[in-house]
Amino acid sequence: MTLVESRLVGGECSYYACMPTKTMLRATELSASLDRAPGLGAERPDAAGVWSWRDWMTSDWDDAGQVAWLEEQNCSLVRGEAQVARPGVVTVGGQELRYDALVVATGSRPVVPDGVAGVEHWTNREATSTHEVPESLAVLGSGPVGAELAQFFARMGSRVTVIERGERLLGRVHADAGALLADVFRDDGIDVRLGVSVEGAEPGIRLSLSDGSTLDCERLLVATGRTANTDGLNLEAVGCTIGRRGVEVDDRCRAADGVWAIGDVNGIAQFTHVGKYQARVVAANLCGRETRADYRAIPAGIFTDPEIATVGRTEGELVSARWELSATPRTSTYEKPARDGFVRLFADPAERVLVGAVAVGPQATEWLGQLTLAVRSATPVDVLLDTIQPYPTFSEAIFFALRELADQIS
Repeated sequence: MTLVESRLVGGECSYYACMPTKTMLRATELSASLDRAPGLGAERPDAAGVWSWRDWMTSDWDDAGQVAWLEEQNCSLVRGEAQVARPGVVTVGGQELRYDALVVATGSRPVVPDGVAGVEHWTNREATSTHEVPESLAVLGSGPVGAELAQFFARMGSRVTVIERGERLLGRVHADAGALLADVFRDDGIDVRLGVSVEGAEPGIRLSLSDGSTLDCERLLVATGRTANTDGLNLEAVGCTIGRRGVEVDDRCRAADGVWAIGDVNGIAQFTHVGKYQARVVAANLCGRETRADYRAIPAGIFTDPEIATVGRTEGELVSARWELSATPRTSTYEKPARDGFVRLFADPAERVLVGAVAVGPQATEWLGQLTLAVRSATPVDVLLDTIQPYPTFSEAIFFALRELADQIS
């Protein structure tokens, strides 16, 4: 087995996304939690300590440990950028590598709008590797990357403005979650500007906005989405089709005869855990086991405070029920005053099964797990309602929401 890598072994998640951001966010979450616990209190996190923890987590952006692990797996590493030369052969810096099976996992890169491309800006890479807390920060875009980093820098002391051209934060997540997060952001001192876009940018940095106003900031973070890394691979030479989202694949993640594409590069769902799932699907097929991917229950977590977790479908001809976390005993024991949060469940009334869920609250990404399993296994609502939830936990809210849901579909 041979791995070709042009950057760091371990990819974006290990060094510039999941791992550094969650480490950074943990420090500010702990500090804010202490502020909401009677008898305790916290000052703003020490920046040097936060950077030190983050740098340790990324191994100071050194992949030596990952390279050693590859060697233990009997996997050769070739540094450089690969390009398909012809079926069965890729080239890396003039070297030809032959293959029986080719797995493309080149990931994605940030999209930078033309209006700001000409001025100095951060993407997730600069924001997750910086050692500075800017006095002021404008965040363009309010998806998971923009939302998490906006709250982090605000809690570290930056004056943060979020600019979102849509009518709500987290445009791809249920509106209830975006509305709650906007209120939380305002409480954190973040200036939330919705329905506004950037029409021009000048060095310095001065942004001209669509509502006629201007905004000056020390740093600009662009978090307006990502696009698949397909340029220069010459995948068309082996029969692959490059679509709007990336490399087109079937339900086995096969892109062409002997060619497979996993992770962000196929654009199905840009989450690390989906890439890992697809890797397992491809590995099974390469070993002769007919395995197909099932995307009915893709969980997603946004690690703001409170956390936001989703799974499955939340739109369409569904019935739903919502339960406030403040009406769950665990919330009162966790912090005071309690931050708002909720669970909202979605069911197919004809099939009487859960098809989607949204959870907002402390550790929501953890207790969403049972809902992910319920959606994936099409567990009947009646069975879920008869499941004993531990007391006192946030997951008790699932029982109360299920009780409301069952009344609607009875």
